[in-house]
Amino acid sequence: MHTGKSDISGWLVRRASWHAWPVLAAVLGAGVLGVARRRADGGMDNAIVVRAARAWLDGGSPYDDPHFLYLPSAVLAAVPQALLPAYVLKVLVPLVVTALLVAGWACALRIHGVPWRSRFAVLGLTALAMGFAPFGHLVRLGNWTVTAAVALPLALLCAVRGRWVAAGAVIGAAVALKPLLAPVALLFVFAGRWRALAAAVLVPAAVSGGAALLMPDPAGFFTRTLPFLLRGGDDFVRLYEASPGAVLPRFGVPAGAAALLGLAAAGCGTWCAYRRWRLGDPGPLRVVETAVLLMLSAFLVSRPSYDHYLLVVVPLLLAGALSGGSVARGPWFWLALVPQVPGVGWPGLEPVTRRAFKDCLTLCVLAASVAVRPGLLPRTGARRPASRVVPARPARREDCAQR
Repeated sequence: MHTGKSDISGWLVRRASWHAWPVLAAVLGAGVLGVARRRADGGMDNAIVVRAARAWLDGGSPYDDPHFLYLPSAVLAAVPQALLPAYVLKVLVPLVVTALLVAGWACALRIHGVPWRSRFAVLGLTALAMGFAPFGHLVRLGNWTVTAAVALPLALLCAVRGRWVAAGAVIGAAVALKPLLAPVALLFVFAGRWRALAAAVLVPAAVSGGAALLMPDPAGFFTRTLPFLLRGGDDFVRLYEASPGAVLPRFGVPAGAAALLGLAAAGCGTWCAYRRWRLGDPGPLRVVETAVLLMLSAFLVSRPSYDHYLLVVVPLLLAGALSGGSVARGPWFWLALVPQVPGVGWPGLEPVTRRAFKDCLTLCVLAASVAVRPGLLPRTGARRPASRVVPARPARREDCAQR
């Protein structure tokens, strides 16, 4: 019987040999040790949150630092780090960030039914760590974007298995730490999962509201952080932003026109996400691609929008490469990632302050590659009844297809 798998797909889903695991461990371990040797605080971005927690412990306001862009609940979450010495943090932070990225990749694989111990799992994670620059950037910075990078695959895994309320709770918990996944709430609206939407809203509202009562300025996020973001940050922040609204003015485009272009692109992407959901084809690609489109649409208009935000969506798309009809089967997905290959020289873009131009290109091409194929073009031709590539437990596969 035809399984819809090519020979290479069948080879990739087989169990990896033991030789592959030491290579993967060496690649990941080298990244952790490199950060531990060069960074005394475990990463610049994580240090901002830790300083905010220490300021609160000393009776001050965490929002005195304009670069602290998190909800009050993140302050309490960072308190354990604030109590640890620097020599522990410089190893612990990159180690935890790497472990969470691995966990996010594992969840993304299980969404598509790919075994954790398969060749594809090992090779895919090795490729992300070695060949995708934002992976190394996120580990070096220790940015809390990593919470979204693991929470979104976990939430979508729950949704694919029919546990929508759990998915909403996971999204809500991630938003309480960093409000990056807030656009995913629209997925619950599209699906008519109102209890999941309530969980996604009430969890961060309750946690952050309670934490705000412990702050010297309970409304600091709204009175200081939001105005800072609406102004587009400061000159330092704008150098690294990847959204068209931040990059186009650096080419001489009026800021107002650039903002309108970014808003139009985000609106188009959201419409495409709705269209993608309305297609209603079976399998996990429907849920994954709708959520990815919502996140990419937000990245096109949000301020700030950094290169490591791509780690929230790229592993989800890459993990579906063995499924027929997935975005990762098309050439534009791979072309979008070319600017993120480490070590490739781009004339005029070598300075770190100019890498935002490459990041913006990747963001725009990636958003277009996901939007045009599933959202705007009709799907024709024979398709598999489900997009899983592992034929284990047929009864369960039928269950998933019915969902």
